[in-house]
Amino acid sequence: MEIRIDNLTGAEIIRLLEEHLQGMALHSPPESMHALDLQALRNPEITFWSVWEAESLAGCGALKELNGQHGEIKSMRTSSQHLRKGVAKQLLNHIIKEAERRGYSRLSLETGSMDAFEPARRLYRSFGFRYCSPFADYIEDIHSVFMTKELRGVSNNERSAGCDREKP
Repeated sequence: MEIRIDNLTGAEIIRLLEEHLQGMALHSPPESMHALDLQALRNPEITFWSVWEAESLAGCGALKELNGQHGEIKSMRTSSQHLRKGVAKQLLNHIIKEAERRGYSRLSLETGSMDAFEPARRLYRSFGFRYCSPFADYIEDIHSVFMTKELRGVSNNERSAGCDREKP
């Protein structure tokens, strides 16, 4: 599989992102849906990647810089034709390494609390993400789960500066 920065103009990626937004809308009320649309993903603080297996789009994901020390994972999605092939694992590993390369001390994300999001939560937990309180501009929401991961080289002072409390 090849992971590459994507300019969000190809028909395949546009279709996958539309599928992503439709899937989020099926499981989340509008006020709790935090998936970004195509235009929002083009913001300069966001780096967007697509994953390809030969000529077939396998998935996508993004990294949003919240500040010089904290990044957020956005728009992780595996194409339905490529489920259970390790696409999300490879991409998540790539995003974590990029966050470390940038010098971030923390990487966080928001995902749904419903059963449909359990595979994503399980993946994030397997990479060392832990539950936390809302970060950035998020607020408590029964439909959202917040997770964070401290990255390599984080000092004890930096550990307490991310999400302010753990959740079970």
